[in-house]
Amino acid sequence: MSKTLKTYNSTPPIDKEKKIARKRNNLESKLQRACIKWFKYQYPQEVIFAIPNGGKRSKIEAAIMKGEGVLQGVSDLFVMSGKNGYNGLFVEMKTGSNTLSSYQKQFIKTAQDKGYKTEVCYSFEEFIEKVTEYLN
Repeated sequence: MSKTLKTYNSTPPIDKEKKIARKRNNLESKLQRACIKWFKYQYPQEVIFAIPNGGKRSKIEAAIMKGEGVLQGVSDLFVMSGKNGYNGLFVEMKTGSNTLSSYQKQFIKTAQDKGYKTEVCYSFEEFIEKVTEYLN
């Protein structure tokens, strides 16, 4: 009995939905990087950091991260500066027609209840407007 070996391209086939999701994530990543760059230039004395909860992970990685305290729905960015009676600013970045997940909505409500300002930004200009408004 002889076995026939199948040959495959070096890249596996990707369905359209995965391509679209990957493109959206890439756009959101580019937007977030631009916002961070602007923030660090504009407010070098302030602290901003990303909370990398998103992205696809294996089941093992997801279980490890959950055990380490990763929480679904946490906003993308945090400005560690109390202003105008708020303890800090959480910013969720979105692009296109992306909407908040139920976990993100719950996190935003919890953050607001705990005294944090929250914003959802769909553009670079909106990020600048909301951060400037918060810090000034």
